[in-house]
Amino acid sequence: MTEPSWTVVVPVKRLEGAKSRLRGALPGVPHEALALALALDTVDAVLACDAVGAVLVVTDDTRVAAAVRAAGARVLPDAPDAGPDAAARLNAALRHGAATAGGGLVAGLTADLPALRPAELGAALRAAGHLPGVRHFVADAPGDGTVLLAAPAGVPLDPRFGVGSAAAHAASGALSLAGAWPTLRRDVDTPADLAVAAGLGLGPRTATLAAGCCPTPA
Repeated sequence: MTEPSWTVVVPVKRLEGAKSRLRGALPGVPHEALALALALDTVDAVLACDAVGAVLVVTDDTRVAAAVRAAGARVLPDAPDAGPDAAARLNAALRHGAATAGGGLVAGLTADLPALRPAELGAALRAAGHLPGVRHFVADAPGDGTVLLAAPAGVPLDPRFGVGSAAAHAASGALSLAGAWPTLRRDVDTPADLAVAAGLGLGPRTATLAAGCCPTPA
């Protein structure tokens, strides 16, 4: 029997405003290049996941759009691009992507998972599919944020990303998935996060930037 495939929605901000707390994390590396590498390594891992049938990147950044389209993802302009803060705009982009996906199994994923392994994402999505009619989420490594929100067919994604999103998703009726999945849970917001992700094994684009910035001493 063919396993159901998920559509994964990945919102990506315009690079000039993305990942502001990482600015200067890799000396000599342009900030926008790092933000782009994080997003592309994330999207590449999602595309390689056997539980995923389609990847929908919501973005208004032309560089991101060209790169992810070349990789095999579908690009959707961030038509809402509105809200009082970054979290509101992120949730609007996720709702827009989920609506465009046209039903079926839909998940929202953050774009800052440069160490993500396709097998871990697949395990989480398969776990989310075991209980019909219920949304599931995966909290980030600290436990208060969210990296993945998954909704079965016929159930709105209803994203609540932002500060304290794990508690917000739980309060909205979503169930937390308890798998270890260290590379899925390791989102990158700060230089310290990037160092932890490097220990897990960065994707090729982020790894190349990190190696060029900080070569191993002879």
